[in-house]
Amino acid sequence: MSILVLPRALDAPVSALPKVKPADVKRLSKLGIDTIRDLLLTLPFDWEAYGEPVGVASLSAGVQATVVGTIISIAPKITRFKKMKLTEATVRDDSGAGLKIVWFNQPFIAKQLHRGDRIAVAGTVKEARYGAMFEMQNPHHERLEDAEDYVPSRIRGLMPKYHLVAGLSSRKIAAWIDSALPLAGQLDDLLPARVRDRHRLLPVADAVRFGHHPDTQDQWREARRRMAFAELFELQTAFALMRASIAAEPATPIPYRQEVIDAFKAGVGFELTRAQRRSVWECFQDMAKIAPMNRLLNGDVGSGKTAVAAACIAMAHAAGRQSVVMAPTEILARQHLHRFRTYLEESFPGLTVELLVSGQPAAERRRVRTAAASGHCALVVGTHALIEEDVEFADLGLAVVDEQHRFGTGQRELLRAKGRGRPHFLAMTATPIPRTLALALYGEMSVSVIDEQPPGRTPVETEVVEPEQRERAYDMVRQHVRAGRQAFVICPLIEESEAIVARSATAEFERLQRDVFPDLRMGLVHGRLKGKDEVMRAFVSGEVQVLVATAVVEVGVDVPNATVMMIEGADRFGLAQLHQFRGRVGRGAGESHCLLLTDDPSEPALNRLNLMTRIRDGFKLAEEDMRIRGMGELMGARQHGMSDLAMQALEQPELLNEVRQEAESLLESDPAFEQNPLLKAAVARRLELTSIS
Repeated sequence: MSILVLPRALDAPVSALPKVKPADVKRLSKLGIDTIRDLLLTLPFDWEAYGEPVGVASLSAGVQATVVGTIISIAPKITRFKKMKLTEATVRDDSGAGLKIVWFNQPFIAKQLHRGDRIAVAGTVKEARYGAMFEMQNPHHERLEDAEDYVPSRIRGLMPKYHLVAGLSSRKIAAWIDSALPLAGQLDDLLPARVRDRHRLLPVADAVRFGHHPDTQDQWREARRRMAFAELFELQTAFALMRASIAAEPATPIPYRQEVIDAFKAGVGFELTRAQRRSVWECFQDMAKIAPMNRLLNGDVGSGKTAVAAACIAMAHAAGRQSVVMAPTEILARQHLHRFRTYLEESFPGLTVELLVSGQPAAERRRVRTAAASGHCALVVGTHALIEEDVEFADLGLAVVDEQHRFGTGQRELLRAKGRGRPHFLAMTATPIPRTLALALYGEMSVSVIDEQPPGRTPVETEVVEPEQRERAYDMVRQHVRAGRQAFVICPLIEESEAIVARSATAEFERLQRDVFPDLRMGLVHGRLKGKDEVMRAFVSGEVQVLVATAVVEVGVDVPNATVMMIEGADRFGLAQLHQFRGRVGRGAGESHCLLLTDDPSEPALNRLNLMTRIRDGFKLAEEDMRIRGMGELMGARQHGMSDLAMQALEQPELLNEVRQEAESLLESDPAFEQNPLLKAAVARRLELTSIS
């Protein structure tokens, strides 16, 4: 424990704490916890409220409770049929009433606890499977060293719930935090005192103490509010600095020309929607300035983002500038190649569109690189191959990234650096993001929203299929394939997991091929599969009739002949993600169906899935998803560099505006951070992480 008195103890590795083993260090690192400081700043995401110890006689089934008593029997056992190892015990409280305890998959507890030990247990009370006693399964437990000690030190009225990975428990993390908590007073407060006072926020040391050891729910809420505000403030300050640095590096203005947009509209063959026209105009206004455009185009599946990007490319070409479009997969890049050629090459003679992907022959890649470097092509569409060192452009004026969230800032910067000066930049995402969340995740960018669909898209009939109706879903797939159409089957996992009862893509593919569709041509694709592009190409060409896949097909895949989307374990996906899957069908003229198969027929699960049958608007579904599951669940907070704490705080829409105003005010009054060195260091760390993400 001597480490705890060192001046820099907060930055010591977690391995310096007692009872942290090398395997625990690796597990904590997966949660982003490497130092004692990281551990202290990671608050629980929720609490289980068990209350003060009560007598067994006052218990009732379904409630959470804490009981203190003496073990009168304890032994390891193995179940007769499933051969599961467990520990069974009986605890008697001071009145003599008994409580049955079962710890599944924990036979070692029988060696740690013994008959006659006084313990506290906290868990959910259940009717016992046999006999008249109540029972607790896998409760928290604590041995009380003093036989007269009725007050547990770790099991309290409120038990923390921390984010976990395999091998960690909330109790383990809570014990390590107890060891580190005396260091909370050493934490530096990066929030300026005037900001703290204006928003009535706790000092950081108090927020950490109350966040891990609150006496009341109010203390915990105040701790979370303070920590969320500080994180958003740090992030928004970093975004403000990024905006300032981008604006400081000039771009070559691309002037607006009416004849260009007239020729574009005449050539695309359809009327742009009001939202598309608004987004195009916002882009044109940005591109005409010396400060480089830095804009996010946020639109639903099929809302026409590619047409907006094509209009911008046409305007750049008219000004004599080249463009580049980077997509996350070769399949998506090839789809873009086809669309941009359709939209642009006939309407604008001399505007040539080329493809650059790693799967091309070396001679073809050399030809495209030469054309880009000499200025003989106006647009290069490609994948990560575009950011390799030997790719150069003669005069790059516009860089477009599709599926913004699939690329790190570092990769985007490499793409921007391909021109002689700084190009204008447009990012696109097909995941509908409510505006508040978009400003929080991409605060360095301006945001354009395409919130309406072009006319003529075939509505996708959506229905929830309960377990006993599964055969009906299979019949629909057969009917559509017999009619010359194709189908997707989406599965939530790649391989079997004991922890989550879900159908894996691999096992489901084998089962469907063997037992359900032996006469159909099937394919399998998931993120770990080598050669998935070949399987996708076979599906796009029609060689594969039924494609079994994981979420890898969530965005971008355009197969107009696919008319059935069957989603296994639909209750395990968020509404926004289900909407993305649904957007893979209904892209042709045929009647299309989305079948949501669920193994959870509970009322809350069915109510949530039934929203899909009533709401077709992706933005409305995203808002419903946030209301039900929270922002962090919707977007996957950690992959966006934000804790779920900060994401949840955004459910108060006015909060982000307050934080942004405070960040901008601070930069105006102290642009060099001379008065706020701690914040400067935190923002520098944030920007460094962003640049390599």
